Amino acid sequence: MQFIINNILPISIALLSGAMLFWSFFNNRIRGIKEVDCTAALQLINHKNALVLDVREDGEYQLGHILNSRHIPLGKLNERIGELEKYKEQPIVVVCRTSNRSGVACAQLGKRGFTQAYLLAGGVTAWQKANLPLEK
Repeated sequence: MQFIINNILPISIALLSGAMLFWSFFNNRIRGIKEVDCTAALQLINHKNALVLDVREDGEYQLGHILNSRHIPLGKLNERIGELEKYKEQPIVVVCRTSNRSGVACAQLGKRGFTQAYLLAGGVTAWQKANLPLEK
């Protein structure tokens, strides 16, 4: 017991770090967001006619984006979601730089009835690491 009292700060930091790690790993699963890796995303794009929705900011998008992707920055998604209505019944692969913003976008899409929204795990960064092409 004395050990715990003497080391309450390091123990608290370790517990908080563990909780943050747990949350970052399971957050999307808890919210019901489906994640796909680059290979699965390619399968959806090539075989299921999935729309690629890029939610990065304009400058990021202009530096390079997945071929034929639709660009709607996350901050404008709620006001422009009507543009996606015709894709409501087909898969949508949502991408950002590292998959943080795309998780928020997938949650927004899910609330609006888009049942096939998939988060590209690792985002465009993972896409590039897999040596997959981007267009400018």
